[in-house]
Amino acid sequence: MRAAVVDIGTNSTRLLIADVSPEGAVSELVRRSVVTRLGDGVDATGALSEQAIARVFAALDSFRPDLDRLAPEANLAVLTSAARDAANGARFAAAVRADHGLNARILSGEEEARLSFLGAMSGRPADDPADCGQPTVVIDVGGGSTEFIVGVDRTPGFHVSLPAGVVRMSERHIHTDPPSPGELQQLAADTHAVFLAGIPAAERTRVRRGIAVAGTATSAAAIDQELDPYDPARVHGYPLLLATVELLLARLAEMTEAQRRSLVGLDPARAPTIVAGMIVLAQAIRLFDLDQVEVSEHDILHGAAISLAAIP
Repeated sequence: MRAAVVDIGTNSTRLLIADVSPEGAVSELVRRSVVTRLGDGVDATGALSEQAIARVFAALDSFRPDLDRLAPEANLAVLTSAARDAANGARFAAAVRADHGLNARILSGEEEARLSFLGAMSGRPADDPADCGQPTVVIDVGGGSTEFIVGVDRTPGFHVSLPAGVVRMSERHIHTDPPSPGELQQLAADTHAVFLAGIPAAERTRVRRGIAVAGTATSAAAIDQELDPYDPARVHGYPLLLATVELLLARLAEMTEAQRRSLVGLDPARAPTIVAGMIVLAQAIRLFDLDQVEVSEHDILHGAAISLAAIP
């Protein structure tokens, strides 16, 4: 089945068009990402701004030629934290359906977590010894929230969506350029408190390995390898050490936003939020007492495509 999935997130709007086999293998035909910052100001105002909505609509318009050319049999647009939290989120989703021909749904935090786990585990050999019987946490650092899913093999168990994402935390805590040590400390403490309150100790202590998906983790892998241009094949499966994340954080936090925009391996549009992203990711890894995570290119886009194809 040919499926198209659009992920309208707090920080970016992304497209995946793929052929999904009856066994659940996802063959990517097109994958695109545009930083649209839909969540700008939502934490403070409780609503999506007209400027942010216009940026998303422009991204959707840019996706239309690929959608028309490849003619997917079904499509799904998943809306996550920003749309969930905003008073005008439902009206925005209705406009996506009516004006852009996409089957738009605002996901609950639980649905978002389930699809992220499904995506992260897709494409992995069923008999991979790294997976078999090992409690694994999938960490999905987003713009407005971070999802944690703990599972064994292909079966998700505990899952939670917590309100600590790169846009939300940047807006709350970072007000100078470059950020001050006090701002970084407050951001880390706030994130740690949110994670600690939302994830039971029993789940934290049983995890043996971690998989990190989405833009913060893939950016960290790309910066560490100095990838120019970005190479998904070198990012997918990359072992990202906690020590590396901490070193990258120290390096990025000393730069101005303008300096970060020219950093090899970093999408310039992620420069405003990458410092918060490294803090959130480091706090997530540390909370589970891990020394590294595996970076995965397979995320909610893959999970939604598999779900759209109705493959269990």
